[in-house]
Amino acid sequence: MTIAHTPRTLAQAKRDGSPASSGRFLRINDVVATIGLSRATIYRLIEADLFPKQMRLTARAVGWWEQDINDWLEERRSAS
Repeated sequence: MTIAHTPRTLAQAKRDGSPASSGRFLRINDVVATIGLSRATIYRLIEADLFPKQMRLTARAVGWWEQDINDWLEERRSAS
């Protein structure tokens, strides 16, 4: 009997705390460059629950899953 391996999505990995098959974290400067909004606007959108929340990477660093940012951009494109 063989078991087919299916790659895990980032969302699945985040839900159960296991490693994902791909993906990377973006820091704030990467997010700003990717979406074209300022840091202040990004943090205002987070406070309003209109943007993906950042995840703590270390005591002084946060980041966003790249796929979360791409999904957010796609939602914005399809909404307009």
